[in-house]
Amino acid sequence: MKSFITKSALVLLAAPLAFGSASALAAGHGDHVKMDQKCGMGMERGIWKQLDLTDAQKTKLKELRQQDFAAMKDGFKSNMAEMSAEHEQMQKLVMADNFDQAAVTDLAQKMAAQRVEGQVKMAKARHDMFSVLTPEQKQEFTKLKGEQHQQCMEKWQKIKDHAHKKGPRAEKNVE
Repeated sequence: MKSFITKSALVLLAAPLAFGSASALAAGHGDHVKMDQKCGMGMERGIWKQLDLTDAQKTKLKELRQQDFAAMKDGFKSNMAEMSAEHEQMQKLVMADNFDQAAVTDLAQKMAAQRVEGQVKMAKARHDMFSVLTPEQKQEFTKLKGEQHQQCMEKWQKIKDHAHKKGPRAEKNVE
């Protein structure tokens, strides 16, 4: 049970980051490996390496990443007990003889507010990283990101087309 709660908590924290890789991993054949490297989690990593960063910028970005990781790790540890309690509370509400919509709504809103708070923290961390870049580097990043996104969409379409040709079962795994 504890392992399930730990995994659930990790999913809740990592879901926004992993959103792009979920569709790539769902493909179910050889192309998904290539998709995950450039079109999934960490897809921006390659773009950052393409920018002409100064040594000072590289150092600052490394510091920011380390701070963000440490904060995320600490936040996860401190919120684990609360998340576990909320999960158990939701299970009790679901298993109850009578459905208490107000209680479920309150709990769901509380859990959603925590996810929003996590999203805000991630956006702040990304903002801090982008603040290190010059206006020209930001423009180049945006250009490269757009090109990479287009390539990913083309690869994804090929995978969907390939799955569609294989039949309904393969198509179900892609979508």
